[in-house]
Amino acid sequence: MPIFQYGTREIDYLRSRDEKLGAAIERIGMIEREVIPDPFKAIISSVVGQQISQKAADTVRTRLTNLVGEITPESIVQASIDELRSCGLSARKASYIKGIADAAVSGEVDFANLHTLTDEEIIRRLTSLKGVGIWTAEMVLIFSLGRMDVVSYSDLAIRRGMMKLYGLEELTKEQFNQYRTRYSPYGSVASLYLWRLAGQ
Repeated sequence: MPIFQYGTREIDYLRSRDEKLGAAIERIGMIEREVIPDPFKAIISSVVGQQISQKAADTVRTRLTNLVGEITPESIVQASIDELRSCGLSARKASYIKGIADAAVSGEVDFANLHTLTDEEIIRRLTSLKGVGIWTAEMVLIFSLGRMDVVSYSDLAIRRGMMKLYGLEELTKEQFNQYRTRYSPYGSVASLYLWRLAGQ
């Protein structure tokens, strides 16, 4: 199982920048989060998991793999909407997944070379696809491409973790950006700990 890679350099930096986060890191220890190195697979997995429980998402992913075999643009393109829906996908999600696969096959989005682009360019490319919002694109940055400096304002659990860490009743966008800047260039590592603090 490949996991998100970080180590003492990132941890020491975050400790030096933020005492409270440093204490949380000390208490929690190293976090192992699984990654999906193939960005196409990662984005399909993310769309499948939107707005449903982890357990339900795992069931749908298993059925999808059983239906098409290896999850590739070509295998998804060959499946009909009805076949995709038989895996437990809504009509809308089935349509999104087909659209993403079509974009990959046609070369509209070059998944194989996404890693050569900046974070901002990747977000722009991916959010041009139906069903892919900023949060999904940011999760692909962290959990597929291993980008080191992503702290998602769109992620409710990240914001909840921040509020818990700093004892805040509410969190403004300005405060969020101040913390995000403080964690840079290792925001993704900070995100792992904020999720854990939020109970994710």
